Amino acid sequence: MASLGQIIFCSMIILIVLFSALIILILSVSLTGSGFGGSTSSVVSSNKNPIANLGEDQLLSCYVNAGQNSIINQVSVTWEKKGLTGLVYKYADGADDLTDQNPQFKARTQVFPGSLVGGNGSLLLRAVRSSDEGEYTCSISSSEGKGTVNIQLRTAAFSAPTLKFSSGALVAEARSWFPKPNITWSDYDGHVLQGSTNFTQNSAGIFTVVSRLQSVNMSDTYTYRIENNLVTALSRATITGSEVSANTYFIYAANAASSLLSLTYLGIMTSVLCIYYLT
Repeated sequence: MASLGQIIFCSMIILIVLFSALIILILSVSLTGSGFGGSTSSVVSSNKNPIANLGEDQLLSCYVNAGQNSIINQVSVTWEKKGLTGLVYKYADGADDLTDQNPQFKARTQVFPGSLVGGNGSLLLRAVRSSDEGEYTCSISSSEGKGTVNIQLRTAAFSAPTLKFSSGALVAEARSWFPKPNITWSDYDGHVLQGSTNFTQNSAGIFTVVSRLQSVNMSDTYTYRIENNLVTALSRATITGSEVSANTYFIYAANAASSLLSLTYLGIMTSVLCIYYLT
C-alpha cells in the first residue's frame, strides 16, 4: 500500500503537468485565435507559427473556412505586420492596392487571384529577411462575412549538410545556419561520440559549420545532428568504401498546439505510471 508521501508526490506531479498544459492552451487561444463576425465561416491558417528559411520564399497561410466547393465573392485581403508603418499587402476590388505598402515589402509579396474565389488569401513572401520576423494579421472581407487571423513568423537559416569520407574521418559541412547551432555525433546505438567542429560566420551573421568525426568504421552507420532553437537537421550516414550514403530530414520547433498534445500525452502517461506505482 502506498504511503501518504507517495500519494502526495504523484498528485503534485500530475497537477504540475496538467497546469502546464492549461497555460499553453490559454496562450495558444490568446495568441493565435481568430474572430469572425456575423457568419458561421471563419478566417483560419494552416500554420500560425511558420519558420522561414532566410533568403527563400515563404507562404503565409490564410483562408476563409467556408463549406467545401463554396464560391466566395467580393473578396478583399489585407496583410499587416505588428509595429510596421503601412501595409504588407492589400488586394481589393479585383486588383492589388499597394498605395500604403511599406517599402520593406515592395515587389516581395503576392496573393493568388485565382484562389480568392475559394476564400484563399494566403500571402507569398519572397526572399525572406530577418527583419520579416514578427506577428502578421491577415484580414479577409467577402460575401461570407469578415474576419482576421494572426500568424507569428519566425526566421532562421538552415541547410542540409553534405557528408563525405576523407582521410579516415567522416566530415559534415552545412553552409547556412542561424542562430548558431549545436552539433552532436552518435553511433548506430545512440551513443554520443566526440567530434570536432569549426564555425565560420559571414558578414550577414550566417554560420558555415564543418564538423569532423575521426576513427570511423567502414559499413557502420552514424547520426549527425545539427540544431538550434528553431530547426533540427538529422542525417544518418553509412560509410561504404570511399563513399558515404546519407539522408537528412528536418524537424521544426513545435508550436503551442503540438506542445499541448505532447503535454497532454505526458500527463496521461504520468498518471498511469503513478497509479501503477501506488498499487
